[in-house]
Amino acid sequence: MKLKTLLMSAVAGATLASAALAENVTLRIQTHYATEHPTGKMLATWIDDVQTMSGGEISIEMFYSSSVVATVETFDAAINGILDCDATGGAYQTGKNPAFQFVGDIMGGYDTPWQQYSWLYYGNGYEAAQELYNAQGMQLIGWAVYGQESFASSKPIAGPADLVGWKFRSPPGMETEIFEKMGASPIVMDFTEIFTALETGIIDGADASGLANNVGLGLYDIVKHANYPGFHSMPSDHLACNQAVWEGLSESQRRIIDTAWQKLSFQIAMANEKANTEAAAMLQEQGVTLYAWSVEDRAAFRVAAQAAWDDWATRSPEADALVKSHKAYLTQLGLIGE
Repeated sequence: MKLKTLLMSAVAGATLASAALAENVTLRIQTHYATEHPTGKMLATWIDDVQTMSGGEISIEMFYSSSVVATVETFDAAINGILDCDATGGAYQTGKNPAFQFVGDIMGGYDTPWQQYSWLYYGNGYEAAQELYNAQGMQLIGWAVYGQESFASSKPIAGPADLVGWKFRSPPGMETEIFEKMGASPIVMDFTEIFTALETGIIDGADASGLANNVGLGLYDIVKHANYPGFHSMPSDHLACNQAVWEGLSESQRRIIDTAWQKLSFQIAMANEKANTEAAAMLQEQGVTLYAWSVEDRAAFRVAAQAAWDDWATRSPEADALVKSHKAYLTQLGLIGE
């Protein structure tokens, strides 16, 4: 009895000592989403998951709406220790290295978020992307992919032929190059200028966001054509942390953050799929025409996109490595030819 009591006391003492050695940590993270945005609300749930699963060992101070630094400066703020982690997206860092295009918005690559997640977790994508992030002193934790984006247009956009001469608002970067090759006239303009430009006919259409988000923005109150499902753009948000901060966490802390982020990212994809399906039904009832591009038309866009990928692959060794990785996996999925 005495031996049993001594052993139990030793185990209890070791447990208490281990608990005492576990250090509490507060991570300062910035996102470009507002607290009232659907993704902002889901980020709040992620924070609660992390804090609850860690028993309060991990606290997260989230700065919404890029309240500390500008969105494009979030990554550098994490590198420099102003923040601990960046919850925006890799596409904002193409000026740092063109390779970030292929972790931010591949353009014309995968058809669904699940295929894109599959590359990251089962197509050696995580390892390929991690080299890019580690070279900047950052650690990629995971993605959040909300799905294909849809256009808003004052004219039909039923296939590639309708892109010829089509003037539309485009974000800067690789997208403009792809659509120019297909005969369109992309115009880079600030997001806030879209509405006036559509109303006045300066542009025929806009690349803004997914179908449900476009409804929320009021774009289909102005124009009555859209494509759905989308085919051209499926942006990836990321969670990336200062590498030293990440390595300073315990193994259990890292696993909690990673596991909670995977839950968040998959729920974002599912929630947006549901929202887009509901938006599509509502828009058709309201007289908005939706165009679903054929397999052949989507393949034609993917061919134009690959030409741009190959050009961007020449701009840095990291871009070349990521393009090769994506192409190998897209070939495996049957989305591009050998």
